[in-house]
Amino acid sequence: MDRRKSIKALVVGTVSAGVVLEACKDDKKAPETNVAATGGDKQFTLDRQPIEVERYKELTSKTFFTDHEMATITILGDIIIPKDEVSGSASEAKVPDFIEFIVKDMPQHQTPMRGGLRWLDMQCLKRFEKSFKDCSKEQQMEIVNEIAWPKKAKPEMAAGVGFFNLMRNLTSTGFYTSEIGVKDLGYMGNRPNQWNGVPDDVLKQYGLAYSERELKECISFDKA
Repeated sequence: MDRRKSIKALVVGTVSAGVVLEACKDDKKAPETNVAATGGDKQFTLDRQPIEVERYKELTSKTFFTDHEMATITILGDIIIPKDEVSGSASEAKVPDFIEFIVKDMPQHQTPMRGGLRWLDMQCLKRFEKSFKDCSKEQQMEIVNEIAWPKKAKPEMAAGVGFFNLMRNLTSTGFYTSEIGVKDLGYMGNRPNQWNGVPDDVLKQYGLAYSERELKECISFDKA
């Protein structure tokens, strides 16, 4: 199972549940006018309370990460969730924008994220004499593979492991709450459905059949 499939399996389960709840709660703070949803790639028009509109405007009027940090976040996000034959990458789902929003709305993530990005650059400067974003893909993956697997990581890489865990959680949350990510999961939402009962081949397999009364009284829908 590759990294993307592993993350997808975790998201369907319990990964970053707390962040998902917070993200969903705060995503409702977008104003009534068309404003791109944080972490999303589609514009929404939902009713907001005035205080929610003001909160959203306050958060989006500020910038936390530098251009250098955002470039690093974008690269890391696409390493965690790359583009594949099913859907786009983390950056195409605007995950970096989602993370920028979340660290402003949830300030407890600011120091771990900024400190982790700095730690990553320092490791690359010592090893390759350049920052992470300026390293080759091979060099970037060399560092990532040393912090992406907590049980295999060396003790001296503990700070990087903690940072990458947070980065992975935020990335997966941002991606799988975006339009691209929801489609990737195949989530259909609450939709009206039509059911014609158990298929004939399944009934025959178990030696069962509907009675004449059941067939007459139950509604049968034409299959499109």
